[in-house]
Amino acid sequence: MEVKLHDIGEGMSEGEIVQILVNAGDFVTVDQPLVAVQTDKVTAELPSPFAGRIENIFVSSGDVIEVGGVLLTISPIERKNEVVTKTNNATRILAAPFTRKIAREHGVDIENVIGSGPAGRIVDEDVMNYIELGREAEVEPVQNHKEKKEVKSDTIPFTSRRRQIAAKMTKSVRTIPHVTHFDEVDVTNVLDIKSMLAQKRGISLSVAAFYIKAVCVALKDYPIFNSELSEEESLITLKKDIHIGIATDTEEGLIVPVIHHCDRLSIQDIHIKMKQLRERALYNELKREELSSGTFTISNAGPLGSTGATPIINYPEAALLAFHKTIKRPVVTDEDEIVIRSMMNLSMTFDHRITDGGTSMRFTNRIIELIEQPSLLLTELV
Repeated sequence: MEVKLHDIGEGMSEGEIVQILVNAGDFVTVDQPLVAVQTDKVTAELPSPFAGRIENIFVSSGDVIEVGGVLLTISPIERKNEVVTKTNNATRILAAPFTRKIAREHGVDIENVIGSGPAGRIVDEDVMNYIELGREAEVEPVQNHKEKKEVKSDTIPFTSRRRQIAAKMTKSVRTIPHVTHFDEVDVTNVLDIKSMLAQKRGISLSVAAFYIKAVCVALKDYPIFNSELSEEESLITLKKDIHIGIATDTEEGLIVPVIHHCDRLSIQDIHIKMKQLRERALYNELKREELSSGTFTISNAGPLGSTGATPIINYPEAALLAFHKTIKRPVVTDEDEIVIRSMMNLSMTFDHRITDGGTSMRFTNRIIELIEQPSLLLTELV
């Protein structure tokens, strides 16, 4: 019987084979992982639909297979009391598909490479260092004259995930008339509260959790930014639930895990959930439901040093808010005094089909008010 690649993500059309987990001749049990496949969002293991013996394997690591493509064939076991043993003892190697690609292109057995990343994960640099050590061990032949060597351009694969990101970004730009406006917010009071909680209560919270809570409150006041437009039906749907997507930078590219019902969570709950999702995103361990149903996206670009940007909206959402780096600088108060405050830039991008700049600025002003006066968030605690 054939085992085919099925849709393991929302609307996926293809997947890249990351690892073959069985060999021809192996006996497998029901739900035993057969192959690991990477889509534009997650890396998932495809389980065996029944117990049996692996007959033929038609794919290799690195292959890009369309949904419906045959991966392998299995001869089912008919006898109920059959004893099935797993004969494949392949070591599970933690490495991104692009890292594996580098190893294959240079003839490196990735199992011989020692990983320096978290949990022993092999990163690109580990493979390149392994290759360089091999070169140093080789004895170079003596050359009697200089040879002109052709300089070749480097190439990198346009992976399945990169292609999916490209398709989604292109659709967003072609469909949505983007408008971005910039503002700044004084985050001194939030940083003071964060420091106080850490020193006196031993509670560690990221400032981003405060920002996200402020966004949730503001979305209730301005639900047009928590909406979705259907031009075909001439309808704008104002979403009742607030599901915040967190744009996350990973080795394989941008990914947006979602904090569902974020408005119902406390600041501490948001911090915990955000940390959990980010860790799972970095290890390609996110579940399908953790990547779906987002209604508004946040991009916290500050830790990377960004001072401003014009982000692309996560289609079909209506807006995206980016937080940039915080710097201390002199500020003139209402009393004409010069003080040092921690200031952060914001960039708010919205769909100009459904709303206008004035509404966007009022929405952003509400967020700024909540961040600059974090005591107002106390009324929103769960």
